[in-house]
Amino acid sequence: MRALFLILFLCTKIYGQNSGRNTIAIQVDSLIEESKKSNYSQEERIAISLQSVEIAKTSKIDSLVLKANRNLSLKYFYAEDYDKYISVNQFNYKLAKKLKDTSALAVSAGNLASYYKFVKVYDSSFFYFSKSLKYYSTLKNYKEEAYSLMSIADLQYNEKDYTSSETNAIRAIKLLNDLPENEDNLDDLWILHNRIAGIFSELNQFDKSIQYHDKAIDIANKMNDGFLNRVFSIHNKAFVYKKIGDYDKAIELYSSLLPLRSKYHEEDPTFYALIMSNLGHTQLLNGNRNYSELSKTFHEAHDLAVQYDDDLIRIAVDIDLSKFYLEFEENDSAYIYAEEAYNISKKLYANNYTLEALMLLSKIKKGEEGKRYLYEYIKLSDSLINIERNVRNKFARIEYETDQLVAENEKISKENLYLLILSIGLLVTAILTYLFVSQRAKNRKLKLIQVQQKANEDIYNLMLVQQDKVDEARAKEKIRISKELHDGVLGGLFGVRLSLDSINFKEGKEAMMTRAKYISQLQTVEQDIRKISHELNTDFVAGSGFMDILTELIENQAEAYNLEHQFSYTDDISWDLVSNKTKINIYRIIQESMQNIYKHANAKTIKISISLEKHLICIDIIDDGKGFDTSKSRKGIGLKNMRSRVEDIEGEISFSSQPYNGTQVNVQIPYINQSA
Repeated sequence: MRALFLILFLCTKIYGQNSGRNTIAIQVDSLIEESKKSNYSQEERIAISLQSVEIAKTSKIDSLVLKANRNLSLKYFYAEDYDKYISVNQFNYKLAKKLKDTSALAVSAGNLASYYKFVKVYDSSFFYFSKSLKYYSTLKNYKEEAYSLMSIADLQYNEKDYTSSETNAIRAIKLLNDLPENEDNLDDLWILHNRIAGIFSELNQFDKSIQYHDKAIDIANKMNDGFLNRVFSIHNKAFVYKKIGDYDKAIELYSSLLPLRSKYHEEDPTFYALIMSNLGHTQLLNGNRNYSELSKTFHEAHDLAVQYDDDLIRIAVDIDLSKFYLEFEENDSAYIYAEEAYNISKKLYANNYTLEALMLLSKIKKGEEGKRYLYEYIKLSDSLINIERNVRNKFARIEYETDQLVAENEKISKENLYLLILSIGLLVTAILTYLFVSQRAKNRKLKLIQVQQKANEDIYNLMLVQQDKVDEARAKEKIRISKELHDGVLGGLFGVRLSLDSINFKEGKEAMMTRAKYISQLQTVEQDIRKISHELNTDFVAGSGFMDILTELIENQAEAYNLEHQFSYTDDISWDLVSNKTKINIYRIIQESMQNIYKHANAKTIKISISLEKHLICIDIIDDGKGFDTSKSRKGIGLKNMRSRVEDIEGEISFSSQPYNGTQVNVQIPYINQSA
């Protein structure tokens, strides 16, 4: 309840402070800073951090959500709520991966790795430490890179992959040696030298082990707070001397640590028990047979381990006590402590101690019971060897797959680059191809326009030639008629007039006969005039030329387009009275219409007629094609051209059509018949 009140109070406070800069980012940052204050309890800090996450989510800004969640994960860690800690970090890792935030990826991977190491899920821990190593290497964060290597080396040591562990420990040392010599870096160097010393001890390279313990002691001496590190190294060094049988040196080192108990007791109270147990066992191995003295030493150590509830120290002391009683052939007491060590080690999955306890039990118990313990020892030993081998193989596989993934990512990056270059190349090629095709189309269109212009010029010239021929024929005909009238009719009339004048004064039958003769001549002149008049009324030149041109156009295009055709026209139109502009447009309208029929109508038959109705030249063009919906807008340029031509000569055009029922084009052009 207090936490809820606190959240409401803080929100009111923060909103009040930031009324002038009321943004979600400022609110989240303020809550994060508030959650770090030491005057709040862990529960209250978590509540504030959760509030910052909820506000960040409303922004729908992933980077802000990630920032708030990273702060929340730390609060869960300090509160030791590891289930929520791991859940938040898994979310953060996925979100950081989405954002490609290398820094956040490194932190969340390191957090996940440390958690899995803590709960002893070593393969997952190794996987995430390998990831964090890669990210910190990319960021050139040498401190965290060294820590990742140190953690990986520790995991490999636990699984007895000593060679790989040594390699990674050396890599970490090299990185730390290039960093400032501060307390934290010296502490990491001490851990790494201690780890390498342990590796050489396991590999029975005891001289090298002692050398690295000495280096670890030197590093501890450089530290301001290196006392515990130094005494631990002395203890570990004594253990190496014990392993190689230099018991006097080991006893000397163990004994040197006993007077220092008051200095390390507060930090590690059971460390004294471990020293006492190791000292007693080393003295036993060195030939000390003082039962009461050794018994007192071991039991003092055992009581301290029980008092401080330190199961690992208790196992070590139990094993030493069992060995002590076995040495003095007190098998019942030896069995009690060996069995106690066995039970506790199984509970803790401390397999090395379990093996040692089983070996002791097989020696203590005789007969079948002893064999049973020995068989269990062999079975557990073989199982551990297989497990260690599988884990080492899994580590190697994870490392290989991680390297392979990096290589694969690099390969994908290169392939993506090549694909991008190829895509750009194809795009440029497509654009150039489009421009080329477009330009060719424009050129073809321009060429077509030029051809049409030339055709228009040819028709115009044809019309001019035809008109010249008509004019020439007219002139010749006028001359002929003039000659006929002058030489024939006028001469005849003149002769008859003179003759009639001469007989005006004569009478009688002879005069009547003469008059009759001249009347006959007048009839002949009348016939000549009628003949000339008839010839003038038949315009054999001007009336037939334009229709011949249209007939030739229609026949040629019908043959080219494989169309059956009918063409009819009236003789009532005097084409001499029609302007060349109108004739050219009529020619083009018929030509365009036939082209449209060929291209779009799929027709078989076309009928074209030209008639004169109410002083209008009417042109009808009918086809039996598929037709079209006249209510819909047509995008074709052909119909537009036809409309334009008709409008240019002040005419009207209409289209009558239905889908699949043919098309009829009707054109009406003004005509003034001057001969009417």
